Amino acid sequence: MSRAAVAIAHDYLTQRGGAERVVLTLMKAFPQAAVHTTLFDPDATYPEFAAADVRTSPINRFATLRRDHRLALPVLATAASRMRIDADVVVASSSGWAHGFETPGRTVVYCHNPARWLYQTDEYLGGSAWRSPLGPPMLALRPFLKRWDRRQAEQVDVYLANSRVVQRRIAATYGRDAELLPPPHGMDASAAREAVPEIACWEPGYALVVSRLLPYKNVDAVIEAVRGTGRRLVVVGRGPEEARLRATLPDNVRLLGGLSDAQLRTVYAGAGVLVAASHEDFGLAPLEAAAFGVPAVALRGGGFLETVLEGETGLFFDAPTPDHITAALDISDRQTWDGDRLRARAEEFGETRFIERIRAIVRDAGRST
Repeated sequence: MSRAAVAIAHDYLTQRGGAERVVLTLMKAFPQAAVHTTLFDPDATYPEFAAADVRTSPINRFATLRRDHRLALPVLATAASRMRIDADVVVASSSGWAHGFETPGRTVVYCHNPARWLYQTDEYLGGSAWRSPLGPPMLALRPFLKRWDRRQAEQVDVYLANSRVVQRRIAATYGRDAELLPPPHGMDASAAREAVPEIACWEPGYALVVSRLLPYKNVDAVIEAVRGTGRRLVVVGRGPEEARLRATLPDNVRLLGGLSDAQLRTVYAGAGVLVAASHEDFGLAPLEAAAFGVPAVALRGGGFLETVLEGETGLFFDAPTPDHITAALDISDRQTWDGDRLRARAEEFGETRFIERIRAIVRDAGRST
């Protein structure tokens, strides 16, 4: 079998999020490329992957690991190292594993963040690692995984960073320069929409959170900010925190998981404001909201500083606490937002720009083989 010109790699396809949307865009940029990943759960990620040429590692046969990739931590380094991709250029969408897949060709890594569980462990687990069930085994494995991570990073030919924050982390962690290439938001406001029964009786204008339900996303703080108030909140996402959040969910909050893109567009279109309280490397959700003319109130820090224009497309709050979030929402309510300006901001991060640049980078890398 002849070697492929381009292949795509990703850590695991077991959830829906910004990193997985980047892979969908890479598939548009390189439609003949196979997608290589450690774990693949078609029911848990975007439906477009079901029709793709997805190639997995041997650990994919374990359903428990597909359901929760964090349980695979002790074996993921080995699984990643044993992935073999026969291609001239591998484009790896990586948050810690896909940059370690083996290939005889060149590797271009689109880095969402150096492995958060290695270098920002407490933040990843939502507090002290010693108080989390996953913390002690993660800390025990960390010295080995750091050696593996840095060794694999040395083999990478080209690093790309999704934000200036990640650009600095790549330099600090790996001693590598990385070109800044913001990801596309991938949300087409003109595409078809589908009804969402859980909020069918709600008038437009609710607050919205779109996030994986992980401790560092601070979704609980947003819920507390609206508890006992007349403000309605829609939370779209899935993750380990779901059961805990649902256990005390107030009547003015709806928690929705597993929405189709058509339903997600409906939810965005009906929102009055997006709330982004998490520690993010790139502020994607505010751009998705902006495509629908919806402003954001966001945590002042990280990637949100690169996507939210204060006073034009959103406002910032200084700490992910209910009081700070409530105050920012109240100010946003009193402000008049320009829908055209919001949509223009989203267009600056459109898919066409990303595809053109990644194709050029891959062409240059291919000429060096």
